Amino acid sequence: MSSFLPPFSPAQFRRVVQASAAYDLVVTAPFATPWTFALAFGQLSAVNHALGGAPLPAFAPLHLLFALLMGSVVLVWSVLRLRGPTLHLGRYDAAARALFSLWMAWAWQQTGEPVLLLFLLPEVCWALVQAWCVSGPERSARGNRAFGGLLGSR
Repeated sequence: MSSFLPPFSPAQFRRVVQASAAYDLVVTAPFATPWTFALAFGQLSAVNHALGGAPLPAFAPLHLLFALLMGSVVLVWSVLRLRGPTLHLGRYDAAARALFSLWMAWAWQQTGEPVLLLFLLPEVCWALVQAWCVSGPERSARGNRAFGGLLGSR
């Protein structure tokens, strides 16, 4: 059975992993410190309001702690993938993005806040592209079966 898109070469896949890491650095950096978060959160609230949603509720210090922890971990994870992109890290990132997407979709279903879609849609796309089949000597047959088999055979 052939897929509608060919598998990535190992070099192409490493570039995808690095691109997803660079995206994460840009999007997540504002969530890494209380000061950058305050600026970003105000902007997110304004964007949500402009898209027809309500202004976002204020964060209590405990809520902020969890946002900062998430931002810090994702920044470290991004640097790891930028410095050493591999098939395995890309597959783990695809799984993490699938989980992030699940919880964002749940939050969107609960709240209807349109700003969540600005984060959800890229997460789903990055998850799919990093779950795509990889060809060549570096590919993991088990990894291709686990993730790529859902998207098409090699």
